[in-house]
Amino acid sequence: MLSQASIKSVLFTEGFLHNKVKINREVTLQTEYEQLLQTGRLYCMRMDWKENKPNRPHQFWDSDVAKWIEACAYSLATHPNNELIKKVDEIIDIMEKSQMEDGYLNTYFQTVAIGDRFKNLKNNHELYCAGHLIEAAIAYYETTKKNKFLDIMCRYANLLCVIFGTEKGQLHGYPGHEEIELALIKLYRVTTEKKYLNLATYFVLERGKQPNYYDLEKEKASDHISFYDYVIPSLKRHAYIQAHKPILQQTEVVGHSVRALYYLSGIADVAYETNNRELMKTCHRLYSDLVQKKMYITGGIGSSLKVESFSFEYDLPNDIAYAETCAAIALVFFTNRMFLYESDSKYIDTLERVLYNGVLSGMSLDGTSFFYANPLEVKKRAVDMDVLGLKPHMGYGRKKWFGCACCPPNIARLLSSLGSYVYATNNHDIYISLYTSSSFTNKDTTLLVKTNYPWDETININMNQVSNSFSTLYLRIPGWCKEYTLKVNGQNIASTLEYGFLKITRSWEKGDNVTLILSMPIIKIISNPNVRQNINKLALQRGPIVYCLEQVDNLDDLFSLYISKDDKFSHHYDKSLLGGCTYLTGHVKKIVSNHELYSQVSSVTYEDTTIKAIPYALWTNRQPGDMIIWINRRYE
Repeated sequence: MLSQASIKSVLFTEGFLHNKVKINREVTLQTEYEQLLQTGRLYCMRMDWKENKPNRPHQFWDSDVAKWIEACAYSLATHPNNELIKKVDEIIDIMEKSQMEDGYLNTYFQTVAIGDRFKNLKNNHELYCAGHLIEAAIAYYETTKKNKFLDIMCRYANLLCVIFGTEKGQLHGYPGHEEIELALIKLYRVTTEKKYLNLATYFVLERGKQPNYYDLEKEKASDHISFYDYVIPSLKRHAYIQAHKPILQQTEVVGHSVRALYYLSGIADVAYETNNRELMKTCHRLYSDLVQKKMYITGGIGSSLKVESFSFEYDLPNDIAYAETCAAIALVFFTNRMFLYESDSKYIDTLERVLYNGVLSGMSLDGTSFFYANPLEVKKRAVDMDVLGLKPHMGYGRKKWFGCACCPPNIARLLSSLGSYVYATNNHDIYISLYTSSSFTNKDTTLLVKTNYPWDETININMNQVSNSFSTLYLRIPGWCKEYTLKVNGQNIASTLEYGFLKITRSWEKGDNVTLILSMPIIKIISNPNVRQNINKLALQRGPIVYCLEQVDNLDDLFSLYISKDDKFSHHYDKSLLGGCTYLTGHVKKIVSNHELYSQVSSVTYEDTTIKAIPYALWTNRQPGDMIIWINRRYE
């Protein structure tokens, strides 16, 4: 197993990711804190809410607070901030006073649904909230070494170990919304308490066994009905929450996309910790199904707008793509785990795709507004008229906050922890997974990376300090890169490629320089022909960046544009455009309308026009308008 880099060991110095992390730290954390205050999420943790008062607590509010605290913890690891620490400590003090004697802690069930705890695991979010609180407590402890929050959550976790399991008198249930599985593994790794590993393993393996726990649960309470019970056919309701069969029997990734990927993250953790090869084979099987049949070109997942879930294979509509920001983040979690366990760069290829496209699209340039869903095509008039039947949180443009606000604090915690995804280590060996200007220290070795990636092809790595034990540097060659150049101290060198990584072993010295040039041609992408929505369409990509057309840069009617495989494009870097980015330009054709609704093919004519494409992650940061990724393909 590789070790993920400590957040404290990585410092972003400049560039695209640096700017994202900086705006998250300086703007987003405060913006979200204010939203948590205004909506009552923080006040309700005092457990003093009364009926008929405003800001009625919801089942998942605790998770919003927890993810924000986790984001703060990661940010504090590299940028100490006494004011931020004070805010977090005040919340922790409130939780300590509000925790019940037996360790239970949940604002909804201690103020609104008193006496109903753990009676409706399928539809409620008790264990989901517990998982996020546990993760936040671990992050805060590891950064500050303050153990109050961790102690609070250990008491809660100890209660869960008593309540759930296979013994007589225990509940044989599992969470309706997975998350606690991976949190318990983290808690086990921090405390070495094996009961937390055992409970995580139980939750992973018990799910979907017969008789199905959710059926038994429903028999006891006929009012256990949620929105999804009305819109999902009865035969598929358990599949929606990945409980239709035991995990070792599952052959495809199904159901609610966030739940599915949190579950897979927990499965991967349990598989590694228990050396369960069959569980790891399941991870391989479901990963392949996901990336080969159910993932958007942006890395977005979950194509069903109505129920936030996977649809059938190759069903990837663009205009009603759900592609929830939280699902993209969950895919980052899963692929990173698989990379650490197997050292295979194919997982980082997926992680990079979803990070640069499906995740970063979820937050505005100024760090104050967010996407819940991330469509790949927008006809603004259709959105304005709601002819697509859009959910309230899927209107045009990013929102300041949501009633279901899972995505804003989730993207904040990912960006705060982003440094830990850039590097990994194997004892004294160093892996560079993502390329960005940064410094990294592993034991007595310090690397300085300078690059304008993903806009520029060149990555320079300088050995600022080298220990005698450091011998091997691994550099990822992305799957999209077909040609590359490697030099050490200005000389071309031979190196071996292992699972997508260039392996460079030598006696390193302070001042050594490695230059890696990753060829970044503009490439045209087509979909598998089974993706009916993209038949006769092309998309543009350069490096890891997927491009889109916005109406503000192009014609009024983006849908009248046609591109051929021979059309030439050029790239241009503009430091003043959208915070600094590379855009594409090219000459294409536009179909000339004769203003008739239908006409003969022989009457169709085209005219030349020029288009400008920007990174998809940066769309709708200017004026509203139409947007497309997939452009009509011309065969003439």
